[in-house]
Amino acid sequence: MLKFFFAIFFFIIYTINTPAGFAFEKSDPSVSLLQNRISNNFSRNYCKAIENGFSKDESMKSSIVNTENIISFSYNPQKKWIEKDDLANQISLQVVNDCGWSFGLIGKEGVDYFKSYFLEIYEKTTPDKNFSK
Repeated sequence: MLKFFFAIFFFIIYTINTPAGFAFEKSDPSVSLLQNRISNNFSRNYCKAIENGFSKDESMKSSIVNTENIISFSYNPQKKWIEKDDLANQISLQVVNDCGWSFGLIGKEGVDYFKSYFLEIYEKTTPDKNFSK
């Protein structure tokens, strides 16, 4: 009988005071798709500008403004969930893979360099805007 009361007691305590669970962040596929579209658009604009003979600064600024305008006028509600750092990383990967070899950017070092360069120019070009907002 004593075992029965202990079992009931522990069952009640366990149901009232459940152990904390760990929630893992799940990425929304629609956010990933939107990030892919944005990075593809940026990379296409940037690589085309480089091929047409623009300097890397001119190419970067025009690609940022063009992409920012597209996002600003987008009615996609998922854009508010995009993190600037994640998007910058994805854009850097895309540009280095698409045309980075043409101006000496390859591998992880190239991606890291382009990402820091992108974020620096982005802050100067659109200081009051954010890609995702």
